[in-house]
Amino acid sequence: MKISDICVGMKASQSQTITDADIKVFAELSGDHNPVHLSDEFAKGTRFRRRIAHGMISASLFSAIFGTKLPGYGCVYVSQSLNFKRPVYLGDTVLAAVEVESVDLKKQRVFF
Repeated sequence: MKISDICVGMKASQSQTITDADIKVFAELSGDHNPVHLSDEFAKGTRFRRRIAHGMISASLFSAIFGTKLPGYGCVYVSQSLNFKRPVYLGDTVLAAVEVESVDLKKQRVFF
């Protein structure tokens, strides 16, 4: 999609149901082997009471949106602010959604 085709108010989303395999692969890729993500026994003793997904798994869904949907192929995003409201457990489905707030044609940037 060309930047000139992008309008304020356009929306896109990406969802994923988090699996044990997702968490294990992410741990290997990131090097984050925190037992709250990987050990049922350890997680039982935490305030979560069961294993939780790495927060960055959810955050990474935005990369999929920007790189494949809106703006789409070839896009590289430069900033993201995060605020984790609740834990994500195995079997939860996470939804990442964006809406275009402004488009700067001169600088070739889209703000969501």
